[in-house]
Formats: sequence, structure tokens, C-alpha cells
Amino acid sequence: MLLLLRDLDDTQMRTLLGLAGELGLDTLVEAHDADELERAVVLRAPVIGVNARDLSTFDIDRATQLALVARIPPDRVAIAESGVTTRAQGAAAELAGADAILVGSALMQAPDPAAKLHDLLARPLVKVCGLTREEDVAVAAEAGADLAGFILVPESPRAAKEVLPVPDELLAVAVWVGQAGASGAPLDQVHERSEGAVRGRNAVLLRDGEEVARLLDLPWQQEDPDHWARAASSPGRVVLAGKLAADNVAEAIRRVRPWAVDASSRLESEPGIKDPDKVRAYVEAARG
Repeated sequence: MLLLLRDLDDTQMRTLLGLAGELGLDTLVEAHDADELERAVVLRAPVIGVNARDLSTFDIDRATQLALVARIPPDRVAIAESGVTTRAQGAAAELAGADAILVGSALMQAPDPAAKLHDLLARPLVKVCGLTREEDVAVAAEAGADLAGFILVPESPRAAKEVLPVPDELLAVAVWVGQAGASGAPLDQVHERSEGAVRGRNAVLLRDGEEVARLLDLPWQQEDPDHWARAASSPGRVVLAGKLAADNVAEAIRRVRPWAVDASSRLESEPGIKDPDKVRAYVEAARG
């Protein structure tokens, strides 16, 4: 049973929630703003959805939706409703704390709804890092990547001046060493410091300062024959990095089962300049 807080007062909500319980029906209590979300929490709704679509104007506001989803208590089922048309948008909802997404228009408009649903939920996500130019961002999006990494570390040979605008197909990630700064990106990737190296080996992926995944990489300009095995045994969401490209990413995915894969240096024609053919081949192999 779908119960819209915009159309029902608290007395009506309590009556309908009680009736649904008597009939053995599950309920989805839908909120659109902070006040409605607070009402849903106080009413002890077990399943709370936040709709990105304003039902008066039909405008989509994903940023507000995700901010509200992140406020839903962990003992409730959180659902991000509407506005999800790409894997990156689904992943953004997941990282905000959504237990599920409600997708309608994207499936209704798809020539093959089953294939579209599979595509929205496909993992691992594919990240192209070390982007410095708008044309390389466009190639990553066209190839089907999900995450775009911008290294905001001046000492890096792939340093970007800023996080560039990305299309809806991509979720921007600002890459730092030591601590995150201000960039406007929805995600921050923060590497540990390492003396004598541009960055430390491993990193955490942060959303609003909260850890949502761990990136496992090779040591700076070094090898580790046990890297994939170590990553395979790591709990939680794992972003696998470390000299990945078209020739080895499928094997890495098979062995590690990561939440996302991350490639940078081996996709280049020179530091900071991506080779379009290498980017396309890498994404295709990761999707394979």
C-alpha cells in the first residue's frame, strides 16, 4: 500500500498503517521534503520512500532526495524513488543509504525493460581516474563508465585543476591525499600519506565525510603479487585499483568480485591524457 504524506494527515496515516497491518499488507510511506520525512519517522513507518519527483511540477531533484535518504534511520527500509536512469544514479542512492530504488519511467521508456533493469543494477561499477580534460570525460561517458576520478593533488602527474562537469552517466569523484578538501564532487577518495610517494597505497571513499567504500591499490609505482588475493578477502564495498586495463580487468573482477574497478595510468597516451581506444576497451572488458 502506497501512502503519500502530502495527501494524508497523521491521524489518517495511523489509521491506514493500522489497517494495513491487520490485513497483512506492507506499506510504503512516501515523503517529499524534510517535514514529511520527520512525520514518517515519528509515525514509525517501517518502509520510507523519498520521491525525487515533485508531484506538483514533476521536476526531479536528486540532490534533495539523496540528502533526505541519508537521514532515514537505519532501522527502517529506505527507498529512493524516481529519477534513476543510470547506474551512477543508482549507485549514488545506494551510497546515500538506500536499501532499494523504485524505477518506473526508465523501464517504461526502455526498448527492453529487463535489460535496462539489469544494466541499472550491474556491478562492478567502472571508474576512469586521472581525468584532466573535458574530451576525456566525454570519452569515459560514451564508453559506459560510471565513475569519473579527478586527482586534486598537485604532485601527481595526473593532477587536475578542478573537478570538471560530468554528464548524468557519470558520478564525479575528487581524489585527495591525507584529507579531503572542497570540490563540489559528490564523492571523495582520500589516500593515506606515504613518505617519499605522491600517495599512500589505500584509500577510503567518502560521502559527506562518511566512509562508504574502501579502495585497494598497489603501492605507489610498485608491484604486489598478492594484491588481488588480499582484495578478495577484504570485507565491505571494495574498489579495486592497480594497473588495470582491458587485458586484465575481467580476470580481476572474476577473482575479487569488487563493487567497482578503477583504472588510470594504463589508459593513457601520456600522463593525464587518456587514449580513447584504451578507455573503450577497458570499459568493454569490465562489462564483459
